Amino acid sequence: MIKGFVLMSLLTTVALAQTPFAEQIAKHREAYKKDLLTTSGGPLKPDDLAFVQFYAPDSTYRVTATVERITKAEPFDMPTYSGKTKEHVAYARLSFVLHGKPQQLTLYRSLNLMRVPEYRDYLFLPFKDATSSKETYGGGRYMDLRTGDIKEGKLMLDFNKAYNPYCAFQDGYSCPIPPKENELLIPIEAGEKSYGKAH
Repeated sequence: MIKGFVLMSLLTTVALAQTPFAEQIAKHREAYKKDLLTTSGGPLKPDDLAFVQFYAPDSTYRVTATVERITKAEPFDMPTYSGKTKEHVAYARLSFVLHGKPQQLTLYRSLNLMRVPEYRDYLFLPFKDATSSKETYGGGRYMDLRTGDIKEGKLMLDFNKAYNPYCAFQDGYSCPIPPKENELLIPIEAGEKSYGKAH
């Protein structure tokens, strides 16, 4: 029985590895939209999902970044669009090449989430890029990662999973503002686009 379970697990892992990239992203987005509806205090109702928009999946926006840990970083108050602040600390500097151009972003940890056991390993990557306020939300987009995603000093960044903060959908939320150091000059034409409904 155990051998059969292990075999099934291995077959499932192989099947997932062979799943076309677009299908993997489609599944990720369905789970994301479900979370928007089911998360307590979420910003959307079922009819609003029709206005949630994405770029077509593009594997060229999945890149491997070199991770340089930032030691002895001091906690700081990251401003939010509501005027409040949220305490974060810089965790690592990410260096990668996207479409032939070298880029850098800073990865953060939320001090509040670090106190919650199930979120203790969460890492936060807020950013803006050349599509912000044009094709994507002007307040920037986010990516969620975990410390376990870093392997041998490398981290896979998939910008197809970049998502909008709740502020993109509705006013009244405290959404962190991406720091200046995380404003990319290039367009990131991947992930979530601007919400298609005024608020």
